[in-house]
Amino acid sequence: MGVLTYTDEHTSQVHPARIFKASITDSHNLMPKLLPDAIKSIEFIEGDGGAGSIKQINFAGGFVKHKIDELDEKTFTYKYTLIEGNGISDKIEKVTYDIKFEGSPDGGTISKMTTTIYTHGEFEIKEEELKAGKEKVLGLYKVVEAYLVKNPDAYV
Repeated sequence: MGVLTYTDEHTSQVHPARIFKASITDSHNLMPKLLPDAIKSIEFIEGDGGAGSIKQINFAGGFVKHKIDELDEKTFTYKYTLIEGNGISDKIEKVTYDIKFEGSPDGGTISKMTTTIYTHGEFEIKEEELKAGKEKVLGLYKVVEAYLVKNPDAYV
């Protein structure tokens, strides 16, 4: 089994509590509204949204299932594992994500996400595939951030 880990960091002018609520705890409601052409629906197929729950995200071209490993609304941390769907193959066993939103000195947020990809055998992931995945995540983050800036009373 191969393991590849990388960390990304992004900043935002929006407070961590608002970004956490919008992008994590209420993502099943907000994301399909913000990105209706890309995200058709998000539903909990097991559990209530807390640790141990399984969330299914239905895209125009497929789906993914996430197992929520940890969700802490006090520390703004969220850990989950991609367990099925787009991104999982005979070469990739699973992908784990560890996300933390921290306050920045200017009242905004520093978002840190560590991604760990577990491959079957010694399969190597191409740099352009990693870059494409990172750009998708950053795009989602930017859409939520733009919504929160435009709607300052949302998720207060």
